[in-house]
Amino acid sequence: MAKAPVLTPRADDFPRWYQDLITKAELADNGPVRGTMVIRPYGYGLWERMQQEMDARIKETGTQNAYFPLLIPQSYLAREAEHVEGFAPELAVVTHGGGKDLEEPAVVRPTSEMIINEYFSKWVQSYRDLPLLINQWANVVRWELRPRLFLRTSEFLWQEGHTAHATYEEARDFAAHIHREVYEDFMVNVLAMDVVPGRKTVKERFAGAVNTLTLEGMMGDGKALQMATSHELGQNFARAFNTRYLSKEGGQELVWQTSWGSTTRMIGALVMMHGDDDGLRVPPRLAQIQVVVLAIKGDEAVLAKVRELGDRLKAAGVRVRVDDRTDVPFGRRAVDWELKGVPVRVEVGPRDLENGTAMLARRIPGGKESVALDSLVARLPALLEEDQALLLQQSRERRESRTSEVSTPEEAIEAAAAGGWARIPWSALGEEGEAGLGEHGVTVRCLVGEDGSVPDSYDAPGNVAVVARAY
Repeated sequence: MAKAPVLTPRADDFPRWYQDLITKAELADNGPVRGTMVIRPYGYGLWERMQQEMDARIKETGTQNAYFPLLIPQSYLAREAEHVEGFAPELAVVTHGGGKDLEEPAVVRPTSEMIINEYFSKWVQSYRDLPLLINQWANVVRWELRPRLFLRTSEFLWQEGHTAHATYEEARDFAAHIHREVYEDFMVNVLAMDVVPGRKTVKERFAGAVNTLTLEGMMGDGKALQMATSHELGQNFARAFNTRYLSKEGGQELVWQTSWGSTTRMIGALVMMHGDDDGLRVPPRLAQIQVVVLAIKGDEAVLAKVRELGDRLKAAGVRVRVDDRTDVPFGRRAVDWELKGVPVRVEVGPRDLENGTAMLARRIPGGKESVALDSLVARLPALLEEDQALLLQQSRERRESRTSEVSTPEEAIEAAAAGGWARIPWSALGEEGEAGLGEHGVTVRCLVGEDGSVPDSYDAPGNVAVVARAY
């Protein structure tokens, strides 16, 4: 009788495979309240690495981290009508506290434009206070009716940036810089994810924004996932909160603003874009454990060698874990590390020691080879970079091979239904065609230029709509 697979095969049931992997790789569990999640240490370790990489990029822009309250007076949300309308169905509202009714209900933050603008209006007095560049790492709550771990949960973790500028041009350029130099750079060069940068349609942009820039990734089943967004808010919130500055010329001017965010949804993207039937495949530049050194048996000489290898790899700058739990069967440990997607396993047993070798197992391309112990440490950095590049290449090849050039909305719907993306001239689709796509569960993920660039405007000549089903 054939042995049952550890995970449901992706081709049989992609959603079940995703849930199996989240559970068996010990990334997360469902929380006690519907729509919440418990992020387990291995999953949280991935988020910490994402935080570190993005936080460094955010700070390079001159942005500083701060923290704002979780609870927001309900009256704040009424100040920007389009914004509150966009979030109204998702709000969680606190009406009782300390054993009595609150004088004013408080909203658990779904996003922080409202409360941050309350303080921007106090902190900005003159042009010398600009630009004001703030980011916070926090949690938010948006009541989710169809939850799925990491992808759609009622509470999730994120970073949200909020900035105020003296001119429209400064705000526009800053939103574009975040989109390109923080988010796209991180996703391509650390997550090894091929993403399409583009501009949201009016229908799809952030509530209260005048422009939304997005990064869209194709998952293993051909659906799209919005990875991160950067918004130009114009003066909508400045007007609502009367956020003005004294210009050099002595006049009172409204500021121009941006906001931008990315979430723990990226862990779900990591699973769905790079995972296979054996589990996760974590890009080496992201991995909190790049190499695991396993002792096959509890032989003292073997244990001494794996610990020595661990020390040498650590000294060489490799993020390494030594697995000397020889009371746990070797096969079980090997499968566990494969599920977790650690890029490289180095396996050492008594016979390997006799031969002066170790078995090198590479998770991303697959396969094993015997490697001389003396050359192991020197070889690994180059192998990790090869594997990083391979994941990005595979991601790009998937998107390119499953994207169709079409000329009618009907062809776009057909391509999306077949598990792919479509590119259609925006002039052949338009807002009426976009509404028709929605009836078939298909959306315009973004608008791009003919050459794949981010267009300067919503209605620029030659704009192309990228169309797909999405998570």
